[in-house]
Amino acid sequence: MNSRFFERTAASLLAALLLIAAPGAGMAGSLAGSKGDVHYPVYFPPGTKGDCGKAYNAYIAAGGHSAYASTPIARMTEFFICGLSVNAKSQQAAEDLALRNCQGGSKRYKFQTSGACSIAASK
Repeated sequence: MNSRFFERTAASLLAALLLIAAPGAGMAGSLAGSKGDVHYPVYFPPGTKGDCGKAYNAYIAAGGHSAYASTPIARMTEFFICGLSVNAKSQQAAEDLALRNCQGGSKRYKFQTSGACSIAASK
């Protein structure tokens, strides 16, 4: 009789643990909606034109390892450049590609920015 009691108790505990752990397991599969590791705050001044705002929103929406890089946004400079990588194999690969994309934009568009490209956020 004692063994039957322990079997029922163990089964109940196992079921409770599965119910508690299941929501966390489902969330671990997707990074969508997460800002990830924020290295510095991303801010777009009112009236900003271009696709960097869209790129940052795509970074947030991405479900895999992604990164967003940009030059610093300062009041004294009119322009800034950004780079994006979404759904890469790893966080490091996403950071490398986003940084290369940003640096490529710096070479392509030859205007003065307030600094070099750096990773703003990655996940």
